[in-house]
Amino acid sequence: MLIHVVKAGETLTQIADFYHVPMAPIITANGLVNPNVLVVGEALVIPTEDVIYIVKPGDTLRKIAQNYGVSVQFILQNNSIANPNNIYPGQAIYIPAMQHRVIRGESLWIIARRYGVPLQSLIQANNIANPNNISPGTVLVIPHKNRPIISTNGYIYFLGQSAVPIVREVGGYLTYLSPFAYMIREDASLQPIDDIPSIQTAQAEGAIPMMAITNFTVGFRGENLASVVLNSPALVEQLLTNIIGIMRQKGYRGLNVDFENVLPQDREAYNSFLQRAATRMHANGYFLSTAVAPKTGPTQVGLLYEAHDYPAHGRIADFVILMTYEWGFRKGPPRAISPLDKIREVLNYAVTVIPRNKIYFGFQIYARDWTIPFKEGDEAKTISPQEAVARAAQFGAEIQYDYTAQAPFFRYTDAQGTAHEVWFEDARSAQAKLNTIKEYNLGGISYWALGYSFPQNWVLLEDNFMVRK
Repeated sequence: MLIHVVKAGETLTQIADFYHVPMAPIITANGLVNPNVLVVGEALVIPTEDVIYIVKPGDTLRKIAQNYGVSVQFILQNNSIANPNNIYPGQAIYIPAMQHRVIRGESLWIIARRYGVPLQSLIQANNIANPNNISPGTVLVIPHKNRPIISTNGYIYFLGQSAVPIVREVGGYLTYLSPFAYMIREDASLQPIDDIPSIQTAQAEGAIPMMAITNFTVGFRGENLASVVLNSPALVEQLLTNIIGIMRQKGYRGLNVDFENVLPQDREAYNSFLQRAATRMHANGYFLSTAVAPKTGPTQVGLLYEAHDYPAHGRIADFVILMTYEWGFRKGPPRAISPLDKIREVLNYAVTVIPRNKIYFGFQIYARDWTIPFKEGDEAKTISPQEAVARAAQFGAEIQYDYTAQAPFFRYTDAQGTAHEVWFEDARSAQAKLNTIKEYNLGGISYWALGYSFPQNWVLLEDNFMVRK
């Protein structure tokens, strides 16, 4: 995939012609409702296996050619490079995808082995419905990139029948689906939720249902509730018994524990609860995961952080979800919701105390629209990335990009004369996060939360990884 940032005066026809890609797949990949209306600064995914490589210090054409499985001459033929021995950092090199015309007797397996690419990557790059039925003369695109296997989770708080179309649309990209959430009670019972429709749809899409439990709501911090339960061995055992009963009844195969605002003095009680939960989950054939606040070190203070013991969670749980979002809090001033520079600080600590294959990168797929100037007590509206771009188009805003946070934003004035600032996710910010996941060699991605339209994310996820099902 390539990413194109729209310039003033550009049309979709011009962009499609430039990349030699039909308009239809560009429209589909980006979920464009009106292809005739593009926003200056809007990032578009261009569905192609072609690559634009940015030269790094120490690169040579020979090294670049070897990395992409092509010859130096192939690169020279497709670029205006005056001196092949004199390339420079920052230079953009275009590497078109190789193509292969199928001959009689060839199978996809033979072709994949010939070019040294995974069979699944070849199938995926060419949208092949039946790998056992390819016709002589078919032209196949040979993917440059090796797509590593990764696990994905999607939280969803749209419940009941409203969850069905959401899960049906993106369930194929998920390893796990987590309806959010069962609220614990002081007597160790759990507040029921209408999760059967989402569970059944997840199963139909090949996603594993993961039960989520919590101690808080939007208006209730839950620190005292957690303290009552965590400090009573009898309540802990009864809670776990109740959880297992629900899991068996509804078809859950794992448990996600998202206890937040746990009192600092309850840190060890929380760790003991997790150890007991892991023991009972594993004894019944289930797995255990946790969600933790985004800490940058072991001594970070604050109610969100102190009771979340990264080393203990990494040792006890089967995987750990880092909640690397909400810097741009809905009740706080406008800023990037998931600034990548801040996320890196969290990752730099996490990988020292949690096995990398157990770490799931928390990925926010929603946008926020604040009124400005911000005043204490104001609350931003949560919208989808698609709606964010639509608002930029409606009010004639130009999309900007914060390269430190790796996040797009814009400002506009509505019909009532009120000024707004919007931060959201686009193809650039999503790709930057996916690159970071590969750089840190993490085990998974956890999306918060499904139900906000962001088609570019799923196209890019499929382009960068193969999802474990």
